[in-house]
Order: sequence, then structure tokens, then C-alpha cells
Amino acid sequence: MSKKFWFVIIGIIVIAFVSWDLTSHNSSTASNNGADVVTSNASGAVTAPASVVKELSAVPQTILDKIGVGSADAEPTAISGKAIYQNNKPEIFYEGAEYCPYCATERWAITVALDRFGSFTNLKLTHSSTQDVYPNTQTLSFYGSTYTSPYISFVPVELDTNIPSASGSYTTLQTPTNEENSLTNEYDKSGSIPFIYFAGKYEIQGATYNPSLLSGKTAEQIASSLANSNSAIAKGVDGAANTITAGICGLTNNKPATACDSTIKSIESQLK
Repeated sequence: MSKKFWFVIIGIIVIAFVSWDLTSHNSSTASNNGADVVTSNASGAVTAPASVVKELSAVPQTILDKIGVGSADAEPTAISGKAIYQNNKPEIFYEGAEYCPYCATERWAITVALDRFGSFTNLKLTHSSTQDVYPNTQTLSFYGSTYTSPYISFVPVELDTNIPSASGSYTTLQTPTNEENSLTNEYDKSGSIPFIYFAGKYEIQGATYNPSLLSGKTAEQIASSLANSNSAIAKGVDGAANTITAGICGLTNNKPATACDSTIKSIESQLK
């Protein structure tokens, strides 16, 4: 056979291989409980199913009021810190990591609370480390999400993924700014995550309800429990969400009234 013939054959093989490689690597959708999800190249998280996002944003006010603080065992602590604003709105700063089981726990409550003042787009679904306490806790990730509100700004930083690194830690996801590092150095001296900073008026260090409540539950099971006032999950998540809501209402002069109702004002009056 001629050299020209072999060059043609080799060329066809190379083109076929490249085409297969691009197709396999560019495919970014996968199935999760029957829903299409998009893989995040940075962290392995996937886009949260619309059903989960909807349930988080639609917890009935009557249920939230009935639960009150529920089984939340901590709440925002009052501080005299640096007031921070973004776009002329008080800033809620969150720092966590995808591997962290306590962050996994708290994100559910944070999201329910923030949905009362605005809305998220592009929330992710992920899980805590399989090698830590409360392993594989199903949760949300704020990495790559956008939050819109006329009342507050929300600035989340997810420090690391849940993917182990060669160093024995986890791969880096986001790097805080110098200003954000200054905040955590001054007000989170223990280095606890999750850390939530309410524009200098309140802070939260660690989870505010028991992470074991979510053990073994899928994201859909967690989200669908939130509208049931008899659910232990709802008492934890919604109760913690109410305390976070109270902290936010302390920044917004109790606006909107739909979020800062009499139940929340009562909780707010006890924050100290």
C-alpha cells in the first residue's frame, strides 16, 4: 500500500478520536432523581433541581410562624462590628466550604431565610465530605450562584470543594478578598465555618441546629419536609431560618413586613 493511503487512514483515526474526546468531555448533563443537572467543572456540584429550589422559596409563612425557633440551638450573636454595604444595601457575608458538614447543615437555613428577602439563581447541589463527621450530608452550594434582593446583598465564599487534595485537605474553590480576610481575622478568630457576618450587627459561627437531623436524607427529602411543622427537619431548618431572618430584619428596619412579622420581631428582640 502507498504512503498516501496510510496517511489517509491515520488521519481518519485521529479525527475520529478527537471527535469522541470532545463529545465525551463537553457533555455536562447528568440525571439526578429524574431531573437534568449541570455539572460544575470546579467542584463537582450540580445545578439544584427546580423542585428543590421551589420548595425552599415557598415554605408557608404560617408554618414558619408556628415553628418559631424550633430546635435551633444557637442564633445570631450581637456584635459592634464594621458596617459593610454593597450597592448601598447591608451586606450578609458568608464563608464556608463544600466539604464542611456544618456548612452543609446551615446552608439550608440560610437559603430559606434569604428567600424571604429576595431570590437565588443557579444554586448548586452538593454534599459534605464522605470522610468527616456527618458524612455525605446533602446540601446546597452557593458557588456560582446569584442572589437578588431590594433589601440586602449576599456575598458567599465557598473556600474549598469536597474533593480531597494530594495534601490531605480539599481542593481550593474560592479565595477571599483582602477585605473578607480582614473580617474573618477580626470577628472569627477561632476560624470556624460556617461564618456569617450581618453587616457588623450580628454574626454566626458554626451550625445553629443539629446536623444529625439531615443524616441519610436526600436533598428532595430535606426540602419537602420544610412545609411540615411536625417534621424534625423543619423544626431544625425552619427554626434556624427564623433566627437568621430576625438578624436580617435588624438590618432592614424590619422590611419587608412579610418577612419581618410579629414572630420574627419577637425573636429579634431577644438577639444579644
